[in-house]
Amino acid sequence: MNKIDLVYGFFIGLLTASVGSFIFIKLATDYSFFEGILAMKLNGYLGKIITLGAILDLILFYVLLKFNKELMARGVVLALIALTLITLFV
Repeated sequence: MNKIDLVYGFFIGLLTASVGSFIFIKLATDYSFFEGILAMKLNGYLGKIITLGAILDLILFYVLLKFNKELMARGVVLALIALTLITLFV
């Protein structure tokens, strides 16, 4: 087994959650991305934005399983766990 796939999955999971958060902020608010992040953090909604962005990780997880990339899928789950911990402590 190639353990580097786990690391790739982790970083792809973080990137996918960031893209999901970007899409949500651009579609749902009138702010730019960085202004939206700051405004949501001030209002206490940053964890919710991260959670909504992580929905794309679920889709990525199932796509990776479909293509038999189990270690990458584990990396995506690890990224979700890391995002959960970040959300709890931010």
